[in-house]
Amino acid sequence: MDDKKLAIIATKGSLDWAYPPFILASTAAALGYETQIFFTFYGLQLLKKKLDLRVTPLGNPGMPMPMGMDKWFPVLGMTLPGMQGVMTAMMKKKMKDKGVASVDELRELCQEADVKMIACQMTVDLFDMDSSEFIDGIDYAGAAAFFEFAGESDICLYI
Repeated sequence: MDDKKLAIIATKGSLDWAYPPFILASTAAALGYETQIFFTFYGLQLLKKKLDLRVTPLGNPGMPMPMGMDKWFPVLGMTLPGMQGVMTAMMKKKMKDKGVASVDELRELCQEADVKMIACQMTVDLFDMDSSEFIDGIDYAGAAAFFEFAGESDICLYI
């Protein structure tokens, strides 16, 4: 029987969207899947050496709010200066209190498990990103190179 393959396309670079690709990839790798993550557009933020990931409640109606704020606090209030920082700090604290690994730890786990991480070369060029800002051990390729793997994968996820 052939080895199973998981292909993930990571397109978002916020704190809440950083977890799914790394959790799914590390889990799949632990289960014996050959796993690749293709980071494109804002997902490239997840490959930076220095992570500065944030979360915002704006445009995120599914985000559970502390003290039931989603039921009584006006959405316009979320635009107040400092709200993004407050929400980011609250989410990081909740994750830590619940024993959830940090994004840095999950990313390192993926590297240790030989998850192939690919930075979209076109997006790196488009945004004039400096490859020295990215972690070591990643590949740079275009979509066509990733499609070769994704086309043969058992599971392909767009996150």
